[in-house]
Amino acid sequence: MSDEFRKNLLGPDATYLPEETDVVARLEAGDEPVDLAAQFPTSSQVWAALADEAFEEGRNVESYAYARVGYHRGLDSLRRAGWRGIGPIPWSHVPNRGFLRSLYALGRAAAAIGETEEVDRIRKFLDDSDPQAKAAIEAL
Repeated sequence: MSDEFRKNLLGPDATYLPEETDVVARLEAGDEPVDLAAQFPTSSQVWAALADEAFEEGRNVESYAYARVGYHRGLDSLRRAGWRGIGPIPWSHVPNRGFLRSLYALGRAAAAIGETEEVDRIRKFLDDSDPQAKAAIEAL
């Protein structure tokens, strides 16, 4: 946990999602995200992987749909973790990365299909969550 986000005296504390050890291990072992989505439908990690695959193959509408599911499943997880709609969601905390990757993928796919208002909203949300997340995702 980064000291930068540990205690913010001017705003809400950072939100840290719980570990998804099984999901991460299965993805790292090479299991197909499409198979894992049926087994772990609440995992933003899986939906982000599906969104990335679809986008890389030029399937922008599918990428958008996968990213939207990952985004909403991530919002559910964040709320269960105490998030109240604002505050940092640090990239440095590995379990947060599925949500942040889904958020990024949603903005990327929205741009690809011409959904400009959503692109701006997503860009702001990602930057507000963690200003370093976009660069970290693009470096993957």
